Amino acid sequence: MNPTILAIETSCDDTSAAVICNGIVKSNCIASQKIHEQYGGVVPELASRSHQQNMVPVVHQALCDAGVAVSDIDAVACTVGPGLLGSLLVGVSFAKGFALAHGCKLIEVNHLHAHVLASFIETGTYKPPKPQFPFMCLLVSGGNTQIILAHDYNRMEILGATIDDAAGEAFDKCAKLMGLPYPGGPHIDRLAQQGNAQAFAFNKPHIAGYDYSFSGFKTSVLYFLQKEIAKNPDFIQENLPDLCASIQHTIVEMLMQKLKKAVQATGVKHLTIGGGVAANSGLRSAIQTFGEKHTIATYLPPPVYTTDNAAMIAVAAHYKFMDKQFGNLNMKPKARYSLEEYFGECANMPI
Repeated sequence: MNPTILAIETSCDDTSAAVICNGIVKSNCIASQKIHEQYGGVVPELASRSHQQNMVPVVHQALCDAGVAVSDIDAVACTVGPGLLGSLLVGVSFAKGFALAHGCKLIEVNHLHAHVLASFIETGTYKPPKPQFPFMCLLVSGGNTQIILAHDYNRMEILGATIDDAAGEAFDKCAKLMGLPYPGGPHIDRLAQQGNAQAFAFNKPHIAGYDYSFSGFKTSVLYFLQKEIAKNPDFIQENLPDLCASIQHTIVEMLMQKLKKAVQATGVKHLTIGGGVAANSGLRSAIQTFGEKHTIATYLPPPVYTTDNAAMIAVAAHYKFMDKQFGNLNMKPKARYSLEEYFGECANMPI
């Protein structure tokens, strides 16, 4: 089988469409929504409206860039969750309509599944080495922080996850406390490169097993800043690079501590990362250093493929197509959609 698949991603505030032919991504178009910056976070209603405006132009551009006609499409795939319900509804509705109108297969993709497979994205000019199964993936984004053991393309196991807030949310909330624009993660990363990571110390919660917790860390940063500002109102402005470096260093340490423990316990020799926070330079450096020290092959997708994009949806859809795991017109978007639930449903699909 050499399927040609149109993939749609609308889980949050980026409208994206991609075309994949026989496992090779031919196009990946993204329309970002700048309107949320003035609100300091994504406004769900505005996001869904923007998706409605962007969907047809983005899909048209993806087909044109790939040099593919609508009649060439064998299947249309879309993100069904997790994400903002209104945003997901736009993508799912478009995919259903497309499949019904053109008589092609329909494939549902879990957003997290796609993030794990970002290291398998290959284009005509980008042909990176790929992880070998089983491999470990640290999935870190604004809404999720998980350690995932991938046994196959469509069979994965969750070893650990955050019990409260995600690492990406911790970055953004800390940035907001310091008066940095949204999204705050990239601003912290940029400023951290100019600062001293050992300048300030923050609390790191002790959670059993491979699970994470970032709520206590955020509270620690809040109380620290309140205390210092009471003594010096200009404290943040005078110490911003050091604050960013210390915050980033602490979050990366927390992430790496559990990841190292999981890798060593399972004995895997291949390691990758996914999710928006996987673009963070401090985390990427820590992953590479760990891999070199312990002779573990590391795979770091380019930042354009770690943030929300349809190319990763396309890759996940390709392997579901190969396993004949198709959806139907009854599929519904899900704001909450765990990988356990998703893979359980996939296992029950007829082959």
